[in-house]
Amino acid sequence: MTKLHAPSFQLMADKWPSPFVARQEVERFTGGIVNPKYIANLDSQGLGPEGRIRVGRKIAYPVIEFIKWLEERSEVVREGIK
Repeated sequence: MTKLHAPSFQLMADKWPSPFVARQEVERFTGGIVNPKYIANLDSQGLGPEGRIRVGRKIAYPVIEFIKWLEERSEVVREGIK
């Protein structure tokens, strides 16, 4: 497998109706790619998206920062290249 450049997730951000993504909505935002529990675990290790906010008991991330975080952790993989 060959690693290529990271994909752009800007289309997700353009379709999202809010400047924030609630942690419980990250799965819907990403089309099932990222689980809210996974993000919670990464947050506890200091590895989650930057700029998270708390409103009561809810955690949310700025869409821009969440997209940056996704792009940093993503890559395109092509199989079968020799």
